[in-house]
Amino acid sequence: MALTNPDRSAYEIYAGERLGTYIKDEVCPQAPNIFGLALQQNCSDLVDSSSPVIQRIVANNTKRQNFLLFSIYTTDLAVGGVIPSYRFQTVGAMQNFFTYSAQKQ
Repeated sequence: MALTNPDRSAYEIYAGERLGTYIKDEVCPQAPNIFGLALQQNCSDLVDSSSPVIQRIVANNTKRQNFLLFSIYTTDLAVGGVIPSYRFQTVGAMQNFFTYSAQKQ
């Protein structure tokens, strides 16, 4: 059964990568010009270098329900600032993840 049900650390990597991509695609282009264009131009690099922090945020805000053959992960993120609060629900099965719900709170 362990072959079909990915563990929590695999989910944290998956969700951290997805969140990092969201920040780069949606938040970085809207970065404030307080520091000139430097923040916008370096935002993607900042996100990449912060991936351990992003994974920790995911880990601290995720609940897992284990159903032996699959798991459901519910992640509630309320980072603040320009990033809205979201609830993500993801199923993990057969060593894969599928996020089936992403609701803005």
